[in-house]
Amino acid sequence: MKRYFAGLTDTGKVRTVNQDAYYIDQEGRFFIVADGMGGHAGGQEASQIATKTITEHLNAHWDSSDPSQVLLKEAFIAANRAILDDQISHPERSDMGTTAVVALFRDGQSWCANVGDSRLYRLRGHTLTQISEDQTWVAQAVKRKAISPDEARVHPWRHVLSQCLGREDLSQIDIFPMEIQAGDRLLLCSDGLTEELPDSIIANQLKSIRACEAATQALVDAAIDREGKDNITVIVVLINEDD
Repeated sequence: MKRYFAGLTDTGKVRTVNQDAYYIDQEGRFFIVADGMGGHAGGQEASQIATKTITEHLNAHWDSSDPSQVLLKEAFIAANRAILDDQISHPERSDMGTTAVVALFRDGQSWCANVGDSRLYRLRGHTLTQISEDQTWVAQAVKRKAISPDEARVHPWRHVLSQCLGREDLSQIDIFPMEIQAGDRLLLCSDGLTEELPDSIIANQLKSIRACEAATQALVDAAIDREGKDNITVIVVLINEDD
């Protein structure tokens, strides 16, 4: 299936440095969003290292016989190691880390890979579905039904990650196939978008604006119009039938 896509990042109204990073493969094979943490220099460096390392690994091994889930796992492990190596070289960045979410299209299959709480959504018709699962304390509490989704949106621990890249104890990389069909739209985003906009507004923007570039701009503008407290990064991918 043919893919059309666009990406956009913005510092937001409060932050002075953009610690988000994203990458779009120009052949539409894979897409990455990363959201760094650990101080201005650390967070910015971590997200850039992650996107660069994942991109380089996927490109280097794209034509290998490795299954896509293995390729993705090794790319994330390589990114984690690259950040750890940078921490050793730059002790002032020893607490840096980053989320990362990837959508990949290879060998006729679609895959999602995720560490942290940047998200991948699929809009099909009028239904917006979160494909990735947040790796946060709050998401785990919702899964256990200890708190409700509404409580999770305002919980003071909602940004506490259970996993991120840049840790020796990285133990969970979520990788699973996605079911995609013509007409679907995918959204990869950092939590600067989802912190400001409920799913209903995200879905409405994706439904009402067909052009990917215009949709990314509308989503970023809507988050800034709310409060724009964090960096905001979005990638929109439209799935079409082959020409």
